Amino acid sequence: MANGLEGIGKIPELRKRILYTLGLLAVYRIGVFISVPGVDRTVMETYLQGAQAGFLGYFNMFSGGAIENLSVFALGIMPYISASIILQLLAVVVPHLESLQKEGEQGRRKINQYTRYGTVLLSLIQGFGIALWLRGLNSGEAQGVLTDTGAGFLFLAVITLTAGTIFLMWLGEQITERGIGNGISLIIFGGIIAGLPDALFQTFKLSTFGGGELAPLTLVLIGVVVVGVIGVIVFFERGQRRIPVQYAKKVVGRRMYGGQSTFLPLKVNTAGVIPPIFASSILMFPTIIGNVFPDSSFVIWMQTTLIPGQTLYNVFYVALIIFFCYFYTAVTFNPVDVADNMKKYGGFVPGIRAGKKTAEYIDKVLTRITFAGAVYMSLVCVLPTFLQSEFGVPFFFGGTALLIVVGVALDTVQQIESHLITRNYEGFAGANAPRVRGRKG
Repeated sequence: MANGLEGIGKIPELRKRILYTLGLLAVYRIGVFISVPGVDRTVMETYLQGAQAGFLGYFNMFSGGAIENLSVFALGIMPYISASIILQLLAVVVPHLESLQKEGEQGRRKINQYTRYGTVLLSLIQGFGIALWLRGLNSGEAQGVLTDTGAGFLFLAVITLTAGTIFLMWLGEQITERGIGNGISLIIFGGIIAGLPDALFQTFKLSTFGGGELAPLTLVLIGVVVVGVIGVIVFFERGQRRIPVQYAKKVVGRRMYGGQSTFLPLKVNTAGVIPPIFASSILMFPTIIGNVFPDSSFVIWMQTTLIPGQTLYNVFYVALIIFFCYFYTAVTFNPVDVADNMKKYGGFVPGIRAGKKTAEYIDKVLTRITFAGAVYMSLVCVLPTFLQSEFGVPFFFGGTALLIVVGVALDTVQQIESHLITRNYEGFAGANAPRVRGRKG
């Protein structure tokens, strides 16, 4: 580890990328404490203390405390994620978007541009919903949260919240392009990590050491569960199903080429942390819709039923995770293209005919291991429900937050290690240790 950290300091490009990433994340954390004009953050913080177990607490966790401070970043990066979901779903049914996905870098840039437009539109809608929600709170459960409730405040709040989301989107793109790791994932990662000290403090207050009722043995049990879940996440994120591939021998002139054996690695969790992020984003919509249509009976039913921890919420959450596991895997991995490339270079799976049969075999294997990955991810993400019901611990431990933190950390470390290896330095763990594989490794 010491050698790996020393190697980082010896590579100017990698050092600049890491410092650039940390700098932009620091800008994000500073912006979390800049409140929307006309909002009393003290009143909002007091109100939120009683809503930590509900959607507000869940949303506040993903935004890194931006809801609690009614920050300009209160919408977080979720509008961008929602726009990405919509574009990827439309690409399945809209031929133009489907053709853009196959055009390489040029097509990707065009789709990113559409995603940005969608982000602006969704931010305007969600910002208007939050502004109406704040005005409703001001006349109800959180009186005094606003200094002005007129049309001027609505306009200013919507513009401010939209600009905050666009700025976060820009930060994420800059980190991805000029920093290290995936920018959008790192912003979510930074928001969750920022809540760790408070979560530990709340756990201490619940223990007998802090005047609560949690026994020391229970604290030890919680620690063992958290460490065990981290181990399970690392195991599945690095898990692979290796399909053996044999390349036929061919003679070119007087030389013989090929004939070697290799394997095709299929990730158990090809989709990474995308499914729980997408699922969480979709399940947050009832709250946003409720701000726009507060008197609708259907919206009220959704808000009272789809609460994190409730049975129906968990059922929808698991169903969406499984759906996005298969959907995102299908978008990012095409068995037909893989089989065609293998056939082109003389490769084949032993016992399987090259071409269509190979594609069907790869698809069959991928479907089976994706199901295992979806089940694992679903179990990890509903873990907070059981921790809360049995021990009353803060919502931070386990689940989606832990999955995102570990997954993003693995990806980032894998990228850093790739830079180290390409510059002839050892990785973090040394020359003879196995390399850290991210979700794409």
